[in-house]
Amino acid sequence: MLIYVVKPGDSLWKISNYYNVPTARIISANGLQYPDSLLVGQSLIIPVDDTINDVKNRPYIYVNGYIYDFTENSPAIVREVGDYLTYLSPFAYRIREDGSLENIDDSALISAAYTENVVPMMAVTNFTATELGHNLAHVVLSNDSVRENLITNIVETMKNKGYLGVNIDFENVLPDDRENYNRFLELTVERLHRENFFVSTALAPKTGPGQQGLLYEAHDYEAHGRIVDFVVLMTYEWGYRLGPPQAISPLNRIKQVLDYAVTVIPRQKILFGFQLYARDWVLPHRPGMEAETFSMQEAVAKAVRYQASIQFDTLSQTPFYNYVDEEGRSHQVWFEDARSVQAKFDTVKDYGLRGISYWALGFPFPQNWTLLQDNFNIIKH
Repeated sequence: MLIYVVKPGDSLWKISNYYNVPTARIISANGLQYPDSLLVGQSLIIPVDDTINDVKNRPYIYVNGYIYDFTENSPAIVREVGDYLTYLSPFAYRIREDGSLENIDDSALISAAYTENVVPMMAVTNFTATELGHNLAHVVLSNDSVRENLITNIVETMKNKGYLGVNIDFENVLPDDRENYNRFLELTVERLHRENFFVSTALAPKTGPGQQGLLYEAHDYEAHGRIVDFVVLMTYEWGYRLGPPQAISPLNRIKQVLDYAVTVIPRQKILFGFQLYARDWVLPHRPGMEAETFSMQEAVAKAVRYQASIQFDTLSQTPFYNYVDEEGRSHQVWFEDARSVQAKFDTVKDYGLRGISYWALGFPFPQNWTLLQDNFNIIKH
């Protein structure tokens, strides 16, 4: 595959002729919704044929996809990208103070996963969109009987639902509960391994062991790397929906996390966190303002609508653009494109990581899946 950046005066027909690749193949590889309206700065995948040796030399990786869509459309999402997934993680079972779990309607998703030869991985968490979950985590992690009850409920749910492993995503854990969290993971692994289940965790993006903040302090990278089977590094959300506009997953910041992570976690245990959504901020940003979140496809469609030129931030390796809406308000949109995707995939290869974890399925991004298939062989169980 080649990546081409659109220049002034370009058309799909001219690009197709230059590379001797049919326009239909370019449209398909990129999921182009507006092939007659290319934007200056837009990146396009040019699907040049690979050789057999290219396929053989692609590294093998594991790929996880979180999904929080439980509508009737969600199984179709899994079927569409199932070929590219090792694991599917419906998000999520929330813990209760007595160690029980709030149930989710995940049966259709689990069934779709098995149909696509994808391993269903149960996700367990302590937070919601409106609750940090730190006090809830403390109640559970600091009480031996509640902790044991939670592990039992996880095992029973996995057996009843057909899950083959679990992903523990406890966030905002109090710093004083760091050792309690580690002990909980040790007990969980001991119990689940006896039942032939695997255990993984989700980790906040730390750049060193002493990083301050509720999100980071109780996440002990060395302990997780030693205890669990693999980890998901949540290397996204720098461009937070309630924060100022910036790249959501800046590669320069991600590499700072990886530089630390690989010193204390085996590389073959690390999944690189990758966001599948774009964000649109109104300018100037003020406290309390929330960015709009949507798919990469919608980001390109909006750029076409407002005839915005795509810019590329070389430090974060991320595309963005500015536009003015019908009400005269200025906006800035940060998203991902073929260039930023390829840069992230190159990083996964350079660091020798286990694979990639997507947050979250349901945001269409054809360029990502085209390049994923071109860069890697996906491990299927």
